[in-house]
Amino acid sequence: MGREQGRARLSAGALLTRLARREPLEDPVAIVVAHPDDETLGAGGVMPLFRDLLLLQVTDGAPRNLEDARAAGFSTAEDYAEARERELQAALRVAGVAPGRVRLGAADQGASLNMPAIARAMAAHLARHGTRWVLTHAYEGGHPDHDATAFCVQAAAALLARGGGEAPAILEMPFYHAAPDGWAIGRFLPGPPHTVLQLTEGERARKRAMIDAFTTQAGVLGQFPLDNELFRQAPAHDFTAPPHEGQLLYERHGWGMGGQRWRALVAEASLALGLAV
Repeated sequence: MGREQGRARLSAGALLTRLARREPLEDPVAIVVAHPDDETLGAGGVMPLFRDLLLLQVTDGAPRNLEDARAAGFSTAEDYAEARERELQAALRVAGVAPGRVRLGAADQGASLNMPAIARAMAAHLARHGTRWVLTHAYEGGHPDHDATAFCVQAAAALLARGGGEAPAILEMPFYHAAPDGWAIGRFLPGPPHTVLQLTEGERARKRAMIDAFTTQAGVLGQFPLDNELFRQAPAHDFTAPPHEGQLLYERHGWGMGGQRWRALVAEASLALGLAV
């Protein structure tokens, strides 16, 4: 996937420059994330700048083991997913944006199990939208759905380039990863240079109101920083190698996925998609 990503990389800096200047963008931009609320955490401050925005959500935010659903007061995954969708709609209203919406409907914690189909669906939706830039997850070992989304975005771009289309430039947003003292939130693993956008007072207030709309996630989202948002050009990740040394953050949780298994699934998905491993 490195060659196709390299062709798109030249235009990624243009988006970062325009975001830093807070210039509205009429060009098609897609925010591709794993869960409802990821778009707010990653880019809620600058989201209103995107005038032709596609919000593509890979999972419904509802793990099927019902642990999270029951903790939030719901007895079924379906009810929990509907609540999370209502929260996202409320957050988008706070932001004053009405993006095009695509929900691929994978189960929360289950995106890694269906990466070929997800990547193909992404490619079709990005082509239909004419997406020029994609904002998505960094490969950081924090959540298997995040890493699966990062892989599928780069795979989708490779599929578009292979088919003769123009691959969108891919920019990453940090969420969380393992750290010696627990987890690191809102900062990148070592890699390419990144851009730090200091949010204005108004942007911080709006983002706080967006986050507050996700009442079922209040305990987790309250730990994320509000002062800035970080973006960088996505490197051509080797998804068959760990994102960092040591135990991955999601290996500390009972999510049914370890790094070795995840990387084997990436290798299988790459072969199924006809991409180099």
